[in-house]
Amino acid sequence: MQLAMSLLAQYGLLFVFLNVLVQQAGVPVPSYPTLILTGAMAGQQHSQLGLLLVATVASLCADTAWFYAGQRYGSRMVRTICRISLSPDTCIRQTENIYLRWGPKTLIVAKLLPGLGSVATTLAGAMRTPLPAFLIFDALGAMLWSGIAISLGYLFRDAVSDVLNVLTALGRIGLLLVTIALALFILGKWWRRRMLIMQLRMARVSVDELRELLDGTQPPIVLDVRSTIAQADGRIPGALSVQMDAPLAPVADLPRNTEIIVYCSCPNEISAAKIAKALMMSGYSRVRPLAGGIDAWRDAGFEVDGGQA
Repeated sequence: MQLAMSLLAQYGLLFVFLNVLVQQAGVPVPSYPTLILTGAMAGQQHSQLGLLLVATVASLCADTAWFYAGQRYGSRMVRTICRISLSPDTCIRQTENIYLRWGPKTLIVAKLLPGLGSVATTLAGAMRTPLPAFLIFDALGAMLWSGIAISLGYLFRDAVSDVLNVLTALGRIGLLLVTIALALFILGKWWRRRMLIMQLRMARVSVDELRELLDGTQPPIVLDVRSTIAQADGRIPGALSVQMDAPLAPVADLPRNTEIIVYCSCPNEISAAKIAKALMMSGYSRVRPLAGGIDAWRDAGFEVDGGQA
């Protein structure tokens, strides 16, 4: 915190711009404390309006880069973000569902929802959202996101000042406490993700085994739990589309001993494992997720319907 204060004192709004830009670009360097701190200092070295403008422009610059990345690389870029994120692995499907329902308006609140920010901006590009619409709604979202932090800092400036005085008095111990708090926050998110993966641990079927089963005399039922956007890039031949909130719909009339293979495109096959668990709880005894999902199927060189192998 002392370092942030020193940098703010020396570089002012330039430090705010770079901090927000780097954080929105994906580097885990939190910018909200900086915005709250500078909000508390508003009126001394800068105006609230100037701070809001700087934070919005910085966020918009990073988001536009994600937008063009999504436009060029499509759903592959969205999956890459989720692989390197500490947010839940179902972020792709959740974000796609929200975006399908609300369109570019999703960008207004995307930064306020954990795991949605950079995924939503990249998805906007992947879905070929018109650039003017993207810029308008993303700018509104950036203003809302940064405006809340700035307002909190200004409204509670006396409390912020007291905290800063305590940290200053503590010196290196204060810096250590802030570092420990940040480390515990990251560790907590990692632990929740790990626990989710452990809860959904079950036997997987390999793509080679699935290929053999499909070529056999009694091929299994294959369920694709991805969104309609992702399925447009191609799916395993014969796969049936299934909704996360209605997993039994495609197999409701089938015997409970029917062999069912479920696949998705999210890291750790989280979405597929969730559907598999739901089917097993409903009495289906032969259900397995596909290890590696559609990406492993493509990498093995197997054909897909509606796309390239």
